[in-house]
Amino acid sequence: MNKKNRDVEWAEAKKKCRLNNETLQMAKEMGLNPRSLIKNIPNKSEQWKSPVSDWLQDMYEKRKAKALKKLSKKKNSNVQSTLPFNEDKKGA
Repeated sequence: MNKKNRDVEWAEAKKKCRLNNETLQMAKEMGLNPRSLIKNIPNKSEQWKSPVSDWLQDMYEKRKAKALKKLSKKKNSNVQSTLPFNEDKKGA
């Protein structure tokens, strides 16, 4: 698929899902497909479904939190691996 068609699909998703530039950028950063956004537009019978913009923002926040948690875990393991051994656990 060429870039022009992709831009047209993103414009269509922006219009149909009532997205602003910020939420559209979030969707692109997460690697979502514009067709998947259009598919997730809630129907009148799907009262439980949140609007696409809210769904995107929630998913973006969860992914960012997960990434930060993973990064902090990785930093902690690197710090622990660089610490010297305890003196009371000397080898035989």
